[in-house]
Amino acid sequence: MTFQNLFAAAMDGCNPYPYQVRMAEAAWPDLLDVPTGMGKTAAVTLAWLYKRGWRQGGREMSPDADTPRRLVWCLPMRVLVEQTKDSICSWLSSLNVLGEVGEGKVSVHLLMGGEPDLKTWAEHPEEDMILIGTQDMLISRALMRGYGMSRYQWPVQFALLHNDCLWVFDEIQLMGAALPTSTQLEAFRRSFPLAKSCRTLWISATLNRAWLDTVDLRPHLPTLRHLTLDQADRQQAGDRLRAIKRLDQAPVSLSKEASNKAGLDAYVEALCHLVLERHTSDTQTLVIVNRVERAQQLYRHLRKRRQGSNDLLVHARFRASERAAQVHRLREEDVRDRIIVATQAIEAGVDISAKTLITELAPWASLVQRFGRCNRYGEHNQEGASVLWVDIEDAADPLPYTTETLAAARAKLKSLQSASPQDLPVTDESRQLSAVLRRKDLLDLFNTDPDLSGFDVDISDYIRDSGPPGVLVFWRDFRDDPNHPEPQERPAREELCSVSMEQIRDFFRRKDTMLWYWDALDNRWAELKHEPRPGITLLLRAADGGYDVELGFDPKLKKPPVPVISPTGPKAEEAYSDDWRSRQARPVGLADHLGHVAAQAAKLCDAVGESTYKEVVVRAGRWHDLGKAHEVFDATMHACEAAPPGFLAKSPCHARHGRPYFRHELASMLGWLAQHDREPDADLIAYLIAAHHGKVRMSLRAMPTEEAPAEVKRFARGVWEGDVLPALDFDGEHSAETMLRLALMEIGEGEQGPSWTERTLRLLDEHGPFRLAWLETLVRIADWRASATEQQGDDHE
Repeated sequence: MTFQNLFAAAMDGCNPYPYQVRMAEAAWPDLLDVPTGMGKTAAVTLAWLYKRGWRQGGREMSPDADTPRRLVWCLPMRVLVEQTKDSICSWLSSLNVLGEVGEGKVSVHLLMGGEPDLKTWAEHPEEDMILIGTQDMLISRALMRGYGMSRYQWPVQFALLHNDCLWVFDEIQLMGAALPTSTQLEAFRRSFPLAKSCRTLWISATLNRAWLDTVDLRPHLPTLRHLTLDQADRQQAGDRLRAIKRLDQAPVSLSKEASNKAGLDAYVEALCHLVLERHTSDTQTLVIVNRVERAQQLYRHLRKRRQGSNDLLVHARFRASERAAQVHRLREEDVRDRIIVATQAIEAGVDISAKTLITELAPWASLVQRFGRCNRYGEHNQEGASVLWVDIEDAADPLPYTTETLAAARAKLKSLQSASPQDLPVTDESRQLSAVLRRKDLLDLFNTDPDLSGFDVDISDYIRDSGPPGVLVFWRDFRDDPNHPEPQERPAREELCSVSMEQIRDFFRRKDTMLWYWDALDNRWAELKHEPRPGITLLLRAADGGYDVELGFDPKLKKPPVPVISPTGPKAEEAYSDDWRSRQARPVGLADHLGHVAAQAAKLCDAVGESTYKEVVVRAGRWHDLGKAHEVFDATMHACEAAPPGFLAKSPCHARHGRPYFRHELASMLGWLAQHDREPDADLIAYLIAAHHGKVRMSLRAMPTEEAPAEVKRFARGVWEGDVLPALDFDGEHSAETMLRLALMEIGEGEQGPSWTERTLRLLDEHGPFRLAWLETLVRIADWRASATEQQGDDHE
């Protein structure tokens, strides 16, 4: 089956452009520079599918060695994510290769805050799959600080996003600070050891190669391959590339007077009058403004004057539930006599076309994208389409842009009378200055423990430069305490709303509001007493308002109460002391479980082609839960009559450990080192044992409120020096009765040799962050699979 046949089968009979064929049949490019509306998403997705050996109905060819298993679509805005997923699922479904994980087909997953599929994709690293998410969610995971997810899952997703992945950064002109972060991460993947190959593709209709010039990628720039249109492409896309779009300056402008309420009201009123004057009832009009607040106010004005219309407001401050409804309306409703008011959330990737486009002044690359939403397919070429640009005066507030970038765009516009793609000048503006991730920064982020004050490193400067990435909020209906009678459940994706830091601060400063965050140490919702930090997920009371299903988030809205979306997610985020995987209906003996995990580790290594470190991973799996023989854990496993005798890995008893913060994996690691220290790979196996829940990794210290009897010299994570692990025989190995020592906590050389910190830093230096996290992840997945199989009663052989 040729790529042309595959493309036509996926795209309802449409033929590919020549550049799309080149994408599938030649080596992967690093840069793709193609105008809007030319099928970039389809080009990359179907080329990846073809190179991975998939044809209509299933896989027929061996995968291309240079094409990784996971295709990662990283998008600059949430509004693009659902549409991209819908399109990709439609293509895969047409080819009959779309499936769920474990079905032997290609699965598609959203990586967004509150998404119920945050982890299931990570349990199947041997399968072909497509991951789709925003730069906030994906790059935060690539920096080991994943927003909107359990901190204990950070290392797994970090590992899988840096090994066996093809990263696709779409609409890079909108990425801001995330763009240099993406180039630096690609450079680091070229210098640190990888377990599996990984590559990056940057895409834009306004691509400027100089934007990729960061300090560590610079040596590689001359070798980056560039794919763009050729003459055959231009001939086939003639109507689109020559679409008629008259360009004029609007008689309205945003001045410095708009910084006060009266001036802003006057501006929005004038803009509303212009929109109504230029709109024609038989077509669609699109209005793009640069700030959510202005978009909301303009929409309110239009709603008063056009009651009963099917007008629509689109921006990034809606819940996923309302965004899904918006996407449906954009695609399915009659476009006649419709006015869409939007922010830059619509300027890229959203497949709509308007006869009239009115847009505020924006940087040139953004304007080119906005122009692509007018007469997109050349459908109005006979009567012509029009674009009006609204000036933002130099003295006015330019946010989220700068006065300089707006001035440069204005100079280009003044010399143009057409916004047709063939008439637009190239993008020559420089990339905005922003924080640049360096090698030391990445290595520091590998340690997932919070600092002594309880806070994490703030990565927001590496993700967005027009203000921090913001927070996620959701609403529930309760009076005063979200923990009564039981803690509120974790939010489902449909409930979550992305909010800017400015907006959430305004909401927080209202005297009638209360906000809560999940405290993983105390296993409860805690009231927020200080201003929110970027990336946090916050629980709000529905009665406090702040949201309207048509307008989105507005911190000033107090009534009516926010309609609550019933949660469908699991219980609130895992607590530090929680061992929920050990509480299972079917009891499992400890020795049996250790053998099961070792067997699963061997299978997994074979499935992903991990041969170099297979024996290390298998042995770590075999020893990973030795600490469950500890008296504290054993007492928890036998806290009810339903538990059978003997050491257990899984028990039907539901009880808390007798010591707060007890971590069995620390006891396992100490037991291993006491008997195998200084053997080959002993430290690596010790690390993989300790890290298999993501809670004991690079550092070893007591928890902030942890206590022990006065006679205990050292203690950490519920393990006391002098504790004894009883002897155990398991899977062909023997662990002798062992007294646990914690001299590893001390700095420098001590009673047990190098400190734990020195050992883990040495491992990080030897293996690099990407390979070390990969090995850590294989042990964890093997444990998950063994635990699941045990509860199903399946054979482990």
